[in-house]
Amino acid sequence: MTFAPLATALAQLEPDLRERLERRGFRCEALLACAQTLGGDATVRNRLPGDVRCVPPGTVHDLEVNPELAALGRAALQAGRVAVCVLAGGMATRMGGVVKALVEALPGKTFLDLRLEEVQKLAADSGARVPLWLMTSEPTDAPIREALSRAGVEALATTFEQFVSLRLDEAGGLFLQDGKPSVYATGHGDLPDALRASGRLDAFLASGGRYVWISNLDNVGAAIDETALGYHIASGLPVTAEVVDKRAGDAGGGPVLHDGRPIIAENFRLPPGFDVSQVAVFNTNSFIVDAQALVELKLAWTYLEVRKTVEGRTAIQFERLLGEVTMALDTHFLRVPRDGVASRFLPVKSFEDLAAVAPLLAARVALPSTTSRPT
Repeated sequence: MTFAPLATALAQLEPDLRERLERRGFRCEALLACAQTLGGDATVRNRLPGDVRCVPPGTVHDLEVNPELAALGRAALQAGRVAVCVLAGGMATRMGGVVKALVEALPGKTFLDLRLEEVQKLAADSGARVPLWLMTSEPTDAPIREALSRAGVEALATTFEQFVSLRLDEAGGLFLQDGKPSVYATGHGDLPDALRASGRLDAFLASGGRYVWISNLDNVGAAIDETALGYHIASGLPVTAEVVDKRAGDAGGGPVLHDGRPIIAENFRLPPGFDVSQVAVFNTNSFIVDAQALVELKLAWTYLEVRKTVEGRTAIQFERLLGEVTMALDTHFLRVPRDGVASRFLPVKSFEDLAAVAPLLAARVALPSTTSRPT
């Protein structure tokens, strides 16, 4: 496959589009490098190279009631050492294609409102400012910023955009919509680079910040928990990844041993013949990461080939996954509750999901403090 036409098309991008893309991290040479991998079976190219095995016993630790670790986490909160970072880039395609952050999760309260209330309660409980950073996408950024402005909380909550690229067609050329190149966001793995580019990490570290708590906007169970934070601090490792017991139908990934190193890997990256039923826990995409480790992170990211149906045609895009930070940073795996009001994994992808978790969510919101959830 020749990519001279793609290189020519990229060189001829309209100046306004080029400026829009480059402000959001786009580099022509990066897309050309990804395009060079096209041809053949994407399922093979997306797999992890090297030796992949099940993690040994003792790799995953359980979140349990522990007053000493809770006190350790509480002290970090009180010292202003924690920032909350929420992945808010997606459009709720199964909820009408709207900005999910602005969908009502409870009567009169949007997903964004719940996150704001969480950090406000944290601040009230700990006496320290807990910043809320929202990683948005190009279509979600302006609506979320407008909502923050209306609420008068810009000093507490701010946004930064993830990166973008251009879709390709099956021949390796630009995928066009209405005659123009089709833009897409390159995945939640953008977070470390996008957060560093925003300047927030450097400012946070300069103010004494230490820990960044990362979770999906639509996981309404992923509130800050002082005991989990204590577990992270006590582990001495730069990353803590939350996992839950796996259930039938879970299609994501979990911890595996890759070339002797425990990492988070999605199922589609595992080698053929690997028995995924042997992986007993499931990745929730919730992480606690040392801020200094994010600043210093050096990782040759894997951009995975993803095929999408856009306007009835096949479009190819390249995305990176946040869990890949575990390939560069030593990780502590923490199994957290999945059932009842203590659940830390309540994902909402549709209105049906929302109806199912609404009673638990209402009960959680009614609790007096987000730093004292039952475990």
